[in-house]
Amino acid sequence: MSLKRQPNAALQHESITRFGPSRGSPSQVSPSHNEPFGGSLERSSIAFQILERIKSALIRGELKPGDYLPSETELTQSLGIGKSSVREAIKMLQAIGIVEVRRGQGTIIRREPGDPLVDPMAFGMILARGMTRDVLEFRQMFEPAYTLQAMHNATPEDHARIQRSIDAMESAIANGEQTSHHDVAFHRAILHATHNPMTIRVGETLLELIEAALETSMQTDPTTALKDHKAIFKAFKAGDAEQVQDAIAVSRESWETTLTYRE
Repeated sequence: MSLKRQPNAALQHESITRFGPSRGSPSQVSPSHNEPFGGSLERSSIAFQILERIKSALIRGELKPGDYLPSETELTQSLGIGKSSVREAIKMLQAIGIVEVRRGQGTIIRREPGDPLVDPMAFGMILARGMTRDVLEFRQMFEPAYTLQAMHNATPEDHARIQRSIDAMESAIANGEQTSHHDVAFHRAILHATHNPMTIRVGETLLELIEAALETSMQTDPTTALKDHKAIFKAFKAGDAEQVQDAIAVSRESWETTLTYRE
């Protein structure tokens, strides 16, 4: 039985059996191991348990992007909890960009993640980054991979955007106005040229982690960063994977010395 709820519940009401048996619905199945959304919740951390159930439903495909969650009333009745807990869970999902609340329709699973008010991945990586070496190793692994992915997926518009970032950086350096934003713009342009939401999400978090180091690089040796960007993009445009990797390796020698997080 489908988990999703149609936007006009008055016209198309579907059972939410897997979220638990609704009161006064004798035809619905009692919770069991085959009904992962069945049964009332323990009183501790109720909102988080709702999040876990919704996450599990998404992983199993019982909920999909574009589906509507059961209404507040349906969740309240089927889970045997108060409306305040349901509202708290929905607000959490909104905060991390998973759902969108549409007036008069309901709460819908976003087809693509929205811009989160709070990015748990970013906070998690910031808190767990540990030693500088951990960040360096992650960048060494991830940057060549997403750059090659972008090389294969990039459109002419992406190429133009990357070139504009190089031109803007060069102009800023000539005027003594360069900042980390000019460096980040180049990496972000390549990152978004992957056209892969998961790659972009992880990459944006990495850029947040290294932006302070990029600022140091841009103030101490901006011409080296510019030269490296030009070399990477030259190989990128040519579709030469080996040269892309070689250019990134050369670039790494400079940014390894400027990643200045506390040990």
